[in-house]
Amino acid sequence: MTQLANEHKAINLSQGFPSFEPPLRLLELVNHYLHAGANQYAPPNGVATLREALAAKVDRMYGRVVDPDHEITISSGATEGLFSAIQALVRTGDEVIVFDPAYDSYAPAVTLAGGHTRHLPLRVTEARPAFHIDFDELADAINARTRLIIVNFPHNPTGVNITAADLQRLAEVVRDTSVYLLSDEVYEHIVFDNEQHHSLLSHEELWPRSIVVSSFGKTYHATGWKVGYCMAPAELTVEFRRVHQFTCFAVVTPIQHALADYMTEAPDHFAELPKFYQKKRDHFCALLKNSKFTFEPAQGTFFQLLDYSAISSESDVDYARRLTKELSVASIPVSVFCEQPPAGQKLRFCFAKDDAMLEDAAERLCRL
Repeated sequence: MTQLANEHKAINLSQGFPSFEPPLRLLELVNHYLHAGANQYAPPNGVATLREALAAKVDRMYGRVVDPDHEITISSGATEGLFSAIQALVRTGDEVIVFDPAYDSYAPAVTLAGGHTRHLPLRVTEARPAFHIDFDELADAINARTRLIIVNFPHNPTGVNITAADLQRLAEVVRDTSVYLLSDEVYEHIVFDNEQHHSLLSHEELWPRSIVVSSFGKTYHATGWKVGYCMAPAELTVEFRRVHQFTCFAVVTPIQHALADYMTEAPDHFAELPKFYQKKRDHFCALLKNSKFTFEPAQGTFFQLLDYSAISSESDVDYARRLTKELSVASIPVSVFCEQPPAGQKLRFCFAKDDAMLEDAAERLCRL
């Protein structure tokens, strides 16, 4: 969709990247380390000061004491972290459960590992109108071949969060199994309406069987740096690192040093991020209030789903393409995240953009 947007000079609200730059001080630190001899291989597990800064953050935010030497690994973006985790855990013939809509890198990694992906839809019910896991359905899906369950909250593309009660239900479902959990938490710091992110790191029963992956790119408006991290108990980290070492060996050195310093200098950046992005969410939603789209404001991430069923009966893929070509506004059709097309007609729009871009896009969408 980004390529199509570029071809038609469209406002690109499709691909999930901000239109603004990382914090100036962070850029200054990167520049410093570029000129301070930090341009050779980093340790495969990551620069020590960055792993230590992450351990301090996790202790502060989730109450989890994580060993920076044996339970934290810096990855080449969250995508490599997810890939290496799947390759480390999944064997030929294993089943991996994902929840649709599911981020598109999961299934190919499972296939490459020789496993089979089992897709369960996130449900929407009258009692709980936001997308959520049906835990009875999950329990029924687990069998002797189930090796791994992949969860992603705050969720891309729906923008929903997981609750503390959900984590407890997940613990009950997997309690008497040998199933591992892979948690994609790249939007962990982008949660709205005074709610909090419930990480698998925070759950005593789930943590021993979990690998948690997150990203600096989403947190510091620097998706192009491709720096992420993986946290897991020591025995799982050993297996993860056996794959990671030969997938990318090491991650860009000066940026790791800069991130470590910035995390120490600006520890409140995480706390400010929800307010920053909620303001953008609210602005975008207010601009669309009088449009023909229907929506519920996202609970987290920097994505907003819009339902266009009152405007067109076209498939979401066809409609997204047409909006890009004719209206010059690019989005992502939700069906591409699913094995089976979901109910409703929904497009995903990224609101991690400057206000002028959001206002221009909304003005065009309101014409429909």
